[in-house]
Amino acid sequence: MKALIIDDERLARKELVKLLGEHSSVEIAGEAANADEAEQMINELNPDLLFLDIQMPGRSGFQLLESLDSVPYVVFTTAYDEFAMKAFEVSALDYLLKPITPERLAEAMHKVSDKERMKSARTRDKKLGLEDQVFVKDGDRCWFVSLASIRLFESDGNYIKVYFDTNRPMIHKSLNALDEKLDERAFFRASRKHIINLSWVESIEPWFNGGLMVKLKGGDKVEVSRRQAAKFKDMMSL
Repeated sequence: MKALIIDDERLARKELVKLLGEHSSVEIAGEAANADEAEQMINELNPDLLFLDIQMPGRSGFQLLESLDSVPYVVFTTAYDEFAMKAFEVSALDYLLKPITPERLAEAMHKVSDKERMKSARTRDKKLGLEDQVFVKDGDRCWFVSLASIRLFESDGNYIKVYFDTNRPMIHKSLNALDEKLDERAFFRASRKHIINLSWVESIEPWFNGGLMVKLKGGDKVEVSRRQAAKFKDMMSL
């Protein structure tokens, strides 16, 4: 499991590296001293786990997570306990107060291992593909629709807007949860706000900052983030 340590204090990073040396399942892929450095490294290294400080010069750890298209597992490391509730609201696996003890780190790593086992088990389960149909309910209206007909899922707060035919029903679900259920060979996470049906892609063109603009049959346009652009090119080329 590749981990990235993000902390503006060099000694804190050094101590955590030392403690993690006792955990053979973790490979330290890199260290970052602020959110800007971390975001670039996350895009390049695609780590599985972040050990993330909260208060840093510039953007906070929370603001870093808000900027990511896809968030790895997160264990917060901080000298302050007042952010604990917010940390778990953003689905952090654990919240370690400095100075971090070997025992507390071991507890956190146990939680990470449990989460990884659960993820592996879900991956083995059959995912939803183009041949499947799903039930969609929005208020008093209901549809039983083929996933092949759904061209786009768009995050809108705590809801997802489902695009099929001329309909745009809203379902109460997170895009991350939906992404885990869909077959990645048929659906692609274009950004933190969009999942597209690859069979609906009509054209692709370069966009700002290394991203892509994808046009779907029917006219919808979706921006593919810079981080996801390389993966998208690989999937859509011979």
